[in-house]
Amino acid sequence: MKIGELSRRTGVSIRSIRYYEQQGLLQSVRLENGYRDYYPYAVEQVRSIQLYLNLGLTTEQIAGFLHCVMTSKEAFCENVLPVFQQKLAELDDQIQLLSAIRANLVDRVESIMEEQRRNADACSDCR
Repeated sequence: MKIGELSRRTGVSIRSIRYYEQQGLLQSVRLENGYRDYYPYAVEQVRSIQLYLNLGLTTEQIAGFLHCVMTSKEAFCENVLPVFQQKLAELDDQIQLLSAIRANLVDRVESIMEEQRRNADACSDCR
């Protein structure tokens, strides 16, 4: 299958497909005319890559287990678990950081609003 057809069947841009190939996530065969020819299982492979990218994984992380996932007849590929655990830890760290930033912003907003109330009260006393 040509790159355009793979793009249409997966909804992924040709540029992204070329990038996946460059990153070693996808393979094609070069035809005599220089066109890329993808295996029929490339559709499922691209969909899997998209799934893992949507989970926030990097192409490097995906490359570490994609072959196992695509070829494993088992429901679980043990190479995936450490990557998922690492991603969860990263997300937990980000949530903590964002929670601290949010709390700081809430404090600042409340402080500004309180200052505005005091200024409004002071102005009403001036009249």
